[in-house]
Amino acid sequence: MSAVPDDRARREIEELFAQYASGFDDADAAAIAACFAFPAVIWQLGEGHVFEDAEEIEENAEALIDVFDEAGIVLTTPETTTLLLAGGTAFATVDWRQEGQDGELLHAFRCHYTLIRHGEAWRIAVIVNDEPEGD
Repeated sequence: MSAVPDDRARREIEELFAQYASGFDDADAAAIAACFAFPAVIWQLGEGHVFEDAEEIEENAEALIDVFDEAGIVLTTPETTTLLLAGGTAFATVDWRQEGQDGELLHAFRCHYTLIRHGEAWRIAVIVNDEPEGD
């Protein structure tokens, strides 16, 4: 196990999260789905949701894109705060910032990811969203 990723792995994983963020900013559900390995699991608000294929993730992404548009979010920025490797698996914590047109912070949150090496690329297998403070 290589707990500390090498520069190449870190760069590839950070590019994956940048691609994921750009998919939301560009309202491109297919680009978001391309970031995942299937089946994928997303845990949010104490519930796990299994997505069997890209079509299911795209439906979920389109709903989120609508919510983000209504909130006025135009820029989503990831910051990888923790990254550990174990063979073809990576574990990452990412702090997300979402801003409006004027640069105002509209939403900030943290997610934890299990990534897998899928061919030559890293893909998201599991997302666990942190619960809001006070819950």
